[in-house]
Amino acid sequence: MKKQILIDTDPGIDDTLAILLALASPELELKGLSVVCGNCTVDQGVGNALGVLEVLHRQVQVARGADRPLVQPLLIAPETHGGTGIGYARLPVSTFAPIAKRAAEFIIEQVLAAPGQICLVCIGPLTNLAMAIRLEPSIVNAIPEVIIMGGALRHPGNTTPQAEFNVYCDPHAAHIVFHSGLPITLVPLDVTYQAILTQQDVDRLLCLPSPVSRLIADATRFYMEFHDQYQGINGCVINDPLALALAFAPGLVDLGSLYVDVDISGGVSLGNTYADFFHLTENEPNMSVALGVRPREFIELFLERMEGLCRSYPM
Repeated sequence: MKKQILIDTDPGIDDTLAILLALASPELELKGLSVVCGNCTVDQGVGNALGVLEVLHRQVQVARGADRPLVQPLLIAPETHGGTGIGYARLPVSTFAPIAKRAAEFIIEQVLAAPGQICLVCIGPLTNLAMAIRLEPSIVNAIPEVIIMGGALRHPGNTTPQAEFNVYCDPHAAHIVFHSGLPITLVPLDVTYQAILTQQDVDRLLCLPSPVSRLIADATRFYMEFHDQYQGINGCVINDPLALALAFAPGLVDLGSLYVDVDISGGVSLGNTYADFFHLTENEPNMSVALGVRPREFIELFLERMEGLCRSYPM
């Protein structure tokens, strides 16, 4: 039986790759995409989500979500993901529209229609999920697994010296989710920054002429330029596909149970995610955390799945 998932996303470059990976993975049934502001505005993100689905001629429900964080001002990332959120790529205009139901309501509806069956994969700021929890707290007991790409524990932040982008965009939403009692698996920068897609990897995909390989190449070219200029990385980090992959290949990472919190006090540490590695707080662990990863095994899995998509959708 396929694992049912719902992806909550702010469709930038690595989000797009994660959506492609979900659609390329026979183990998964994608029930929908809920979109939040983050890498780009929510309206741009909805357009990107629908455009990716259009490339593959797939019809999946897309719900428009929060257009701003709960408390903080809006923060988007054109310097990282480009003006449209997907680098140099150009997506087709979709023949479909987002559903009328808003993202938080859509999450509630999907979860309560199939209690204990739908895994949430959250690869953007956590505003939509936090709002869903506040609107209908009973969903906490109906969700069997939440995989979250976010945070930086022993790794430097990528937005401030201490904070990772998804958490920094809406630290108050992250605080709600972290303390909700949900069964969380956190995938922080500690492991995702080891998952580097290189130009050689992209060239391998370009050997298969396809709108999929072209989309990946055009999107990641911008991403690689950013990583090279600002972070000295040869290639680009694909955070979100690693988190998505754990929905069907959890053995890619080594997990530990930890108490993790997020700083919402303000100042230079706003959005800092910190883990109690030495049990100093005496708090019980509130999530599983990916602490180790087999990065090349993951990259090979990603490439193989993308090659399969390219063969299914030739030029």
